[in-house]
Amino acid sequence: MKIIFISLAVIAAALIIFVFLIMRDGKTVTPEGAGTVALDAGVFEAFPLPDHAARYVTDDYKSYFIEVEPGIKVHVLEVGAGYPVFLQHGNPTSGFLYRKVAEKLPKDQLRLIMPTLVGLGFSSKVPASRHTLENHIRWMTSALAQLQLTDLVFVGQDWGGPVGMGALSQSPGLMKGAVILNTALNAPTETASLSRVHDIAKTPVVGEFVFEVLVSTFDRLHQAQGDPASIPPDVAALYGRPVRESGNRKAPLAMMRMVPYSPDQPSSAQLRLIERYMQDLDIPTEIVWGLNDPILGALLPVMKRNFPGAAVTETRAGHFLQEEVPEEIAAAVMRVVERAQGSSPVD
Repeated sequence: MKIIFISLAVIAAALIIFVFLIMRDGKTVTPEGAGTVALDAGVFEAFPLPDHAARYVTDDYKSYFIEVEPGIKVHVLEVGAGYPVFLQHGNPTSGFLYRKVAEKLPKDQLRLIMPTLVGLGFSSKVPASRHTLENHIRWMTSALAQLQLTDLVFVGQDWGGPVGMGALSQSPGLMKGAVILNTALNAPTETASLSRVHDIAKTPVVGEFVFEVLVSTFDRLHQAQGDPASIPPDVAALYGRPVRESGNRKAPLAMMRMVPYSPDQPSSAQLRLIERYMQDLDIPTEIVWGLNDPILGALLPVMKRNFPGAAVTETRAGHFLQEEVPEEIAAAVMRVVERAQGSSPVD
């Protein structure tokens, strides 16, 4: 009997230690660059891309950091010159998600700016508790302010929709047009479940065990696609490797927990502000939607109500539609830029 009690005590102690370890908040990890990148807005810290990432973009890409608060840097990929287009990804990818869209756009006429959300890609990593919609909006607001843009077209997907739209709401008049991809911009009016996956993620300890120990979010990205082959293992690694190697992989789960499932969630307050901002928008807008998105595909009717005058392109793509239908997205960007400039069509 004594041996049984000792064994149980050892097991209990091990479980306590395990729970303590996986429930840690995580630390801030500040990346370091080398050299500088000169832009019209000033000189920024350059970040030479490692070989495993550099092979996905061309040599004319700029890669640099914007320090949005002490110790927190947003990594930016930028290519082209001309009318600014701000392309914001969501969870758990990075600015590289728009590389295929950029291939289809004229870089001699458009300046394509692709920031990576804090916590993901090569941007700074922060404790899980710092991942709030309010913080992400503030960080991206700072990044845009330091770029000193006077007008732009916005493209947003997943959390990139509310983060980008929230940041742009802080600079009224900056956004001259928008292309809305699979995202959610509305606060819930009643308690509801977005998906079984999100229900698991929001459960303390269980969420950490499932998404930080048992399975990898990055290795499951293809399951959210219309065509699973659109995200092969090497592309999943493009998004996942910088997070895994940083020593702080808290962002994907923390961002899943940012998703509001009731009107009184912290993100809901920010989304209500974004809803009010959208009501006053009078800009050219298009929607490109992946109907096979298991998370947000069914929200197209809601997005149509947000932008009743927007042209809609429905596709068979999934959640990360930039990997599946870059041509359709690029075409929508061109049409919106043309209308935003109020000039002749851009070839």
